[in-house]
Amino acid sequence: MWITAVLLGISLQPAPSVVAPTPGALDVDVPTLAGAVADPTCGGRQAMTAVATCVSTTQAAIEGVVDAWNAAFEAQGWLAADGSDNRIVYIRRREAGGCDAFQVLAFADNMASIAPAAPAYLALAPIPGDVCAAEPDAPAQ
Repeated sequence: MWITAVLLGISLQPAPSVVAPTPGALDVDVPTLAGAVADPTCGGRQAMTAVATCVSTTQAAIEGVVDAWNAAFEAQGWLAADGSDNRIVYIRRREAGGCDAFQVLAFADNMASIAPAAPAYLALAPIPGDVCAAEPDAPAQ
């Protein structure tokens, strides 16, 4: 489930810097970690570059990167609210009401072998709108 073409608006900088959001973007700081580098090609997935900011690492390191990011996001008030084996949805309540959300998707090159040193990728993308808004009522039948 990828979203409309809205950029996350973060840029990765060399360690020990923190990824800083650009104006009007989702307010989340993504820590820069050794072994995780910005990947403007999103692992060669051109369509994903329009909606996500991507990071590459190795298959052996990806779990540690996600764990570190999860702790950092939690410290910023983000809650892991939903997900699956390779996707986490984070939400945070707005002071004025409603919620902001973003997602992290983990993936690998489908053509590459499964190996600890093989590349793995993380894509971060905002989820537009208010994810805490009530669903509209179903029409009466």
